[in-house]
Amino acid sequence: MFQIDKRLLNFLVIITLTTVTFWWTFFIFHLPFDINIVVTVIAFRIVASVLIFKDFSLSWSKVSQKTFLLKSIVYIGAFFAYMPFFYTEIRIHFMASELFLYLFSINFMMYLYYYVMNRSTIKKTKSVVIYGAGKAGLKIESEFANSIYKVKYFVDDAVSVQNRSIDSIEVISSKVLKQKLSDTKLDLLVIAIASIKKDKIKEVYETLGAYFNEIKVLPSAENILQSKDFSRQLKDISVEDLLARYPKDLDKEKISSFVNGKTILVTGAGGSIGSEICKQCEKFGAKKLILLDNSEYNLYKIGEEIQEAQTVVAMKNVVDRDLLGELFREHQPQIVIHAAAYKHVPLVESNIYEGIVNNVVGTKNVIDLSIKYGVEKFVMISTDKAVRPTNVMGATKRICELYAQNSNGKGTDIVVVRFGNVLDSSGSVIPKFKEQLLNKQNLTVTHPDITRYFMLIPEACELVLQAGAIGSGGEIFILDMGEPIKIVDLATKMIELNGDDTIEVEFIGLRPGEKLYEELLINESDATTDYKSITVAKRTEYNIDTLNEDIQELLKTKEKLAKLKMIVPEFNHQKNI
Repeated sequence: MFQIDKRLLNFLVIITLTTVTFWWTFFIFHLPFDINIVVTVIAFRIVASVLIFKDFSLSWSKVSQKTFLLKSIVYIGAFFAYMPFFYTEIRIHFMASELFLYLFSINFMMYLYYYVMNRSTIKKTKSVVIYGAGKAGLKIESEFANSIYKVKYFVDDAVSVQNRSIDSIEVISSKVLKQKLSDTKLDLLVIAIASIKKDKIKEVYETLGAYFNEIKVLPSAENILQSKDFSRQLKDISVEDLLARYPKDLDKEKISSFVNGKTILVTGAGGSIGSEICKQCEKFGAKKLILLDNSEYNLYKIGEEIQEAQTVVAMKNVVDRDLLGELFREHQPQIVIHAAAYKHVPLVESNIYEGIVNNVVGTKNVIDLSIKYGVEKFVMISTDKAVRPTNVMGATKRICELYAQNSNGKGTDIVVVRFGNVLDSSGSVIPKFKEQLLNKQNLTVTHPDITRYFMLIPEACELVLQAGAIGSGGEIFILDMGEPIKIVDLATKMIELNGDDTIEVEFIGLRPGEKLYEELLINESDATTDYKSITVAKRTEYNIDTLNEDIQELLKTKEKLAKLKMIVPEFNHQKNI
């Protein structure tokens, strides 16, 4: 069925009513018909509708008694201005009669038209405040017209004109809103700003969150304003929205020049970090991606997600040097990004030998083969747990750092990128908390004072590629993770966002190898880079031949903890705290 655009229908109704009304006026008062006055009135009506009242750009619900009165005053004033130009002998009583007809035949009929088109029989049982008085906010307000939500206020912290309103709904600042609500709590706050940054979401939440039972935000899709059922796409504000850090010096041109047109091997390609690295490499124009992982499902999943770049799916283990060598020989990667590792602290504590083999031997194999087959640049993903490690996993990653730093200078630029936890990675605390919330269980935190660094996976991976781009070999790059976050505060925030008062935080004690505070540097940074988000750790010299011998002895000895301590003197193993 043919459907006319609502804005066009508005236009046609305005022109039709204006023309018919003036034709009626000429007929009743026996005035000589003058096409000039009809054209003038219609033109003024269009200009006023477009430039003053925004009739065409706003939704159909943008009508109220206040709007009706304002339009009437403007049109009456205009009437007194232009009528004498056409009828100089016109009398005051005639003017009054004409004004009456003009006012109630056009504006009242327009008001009735809007009212009929927008009437709703739905009872308004909930109150909502819309943060954002732009196009997104107006669209949300329009869709809420036929819902149980009554829009109480628009909030715009850039508002400079007091007593401003949209269709009789006040537009106020956050400060004024807090004054109006005082101890009152409303049902819903909608943050309706297209492409809003996470730090702004956090700011709004911290300013207004206490005054609402629920907060929702628009998704970040670029074409969100063109979508249908706009209000249904609102999502709950998440802990990721509140914790995320966005580097302000991300250099996408540098990343593109590093990745574009290259053949890139990613180990651990199916993991949380590895899979995002693959996606970022695809986005920045990698020619060919060699996806290596020993997990069948994870490898299948990332293989299905990569569509643009040519892919090679390699279900192999980095510990198998011979099979790994065949892969290097066949595909000749130009860049290797090594993300494969065992990262779960308690599991590695329970499987020390397996952790050493996978992390240390696996990394050594990938580095050695990268050098042998002339890889241009090798980038290894490390962790803050490698700094003054208290667990086996951290100690193995520190050995990997030492091997990477001291293998450099043989034709392959080898760099390490060290950072803390990434939000929502597999095995991390946030997915665990989400599962506990879903099952209505208490959130388990190991210690009241435990803290961790956090960063979003995409941003961390982009910075990894940026660090790889600027590395010349031998560096350990440190990503700026901001201030560490107390896990108990994180748990409390997630309970608050979930809205279930029956769930509490439960302390269960530190796990084997776990420490209260993670660090990103052993000593002061050795150097800065052109980017504040990336610094360089001091270099640690370790003769590569000696290190190779120590690694072989580590694999053979039964006293593995003692040997780890010998290789990594700062290793202070904590079995249980």
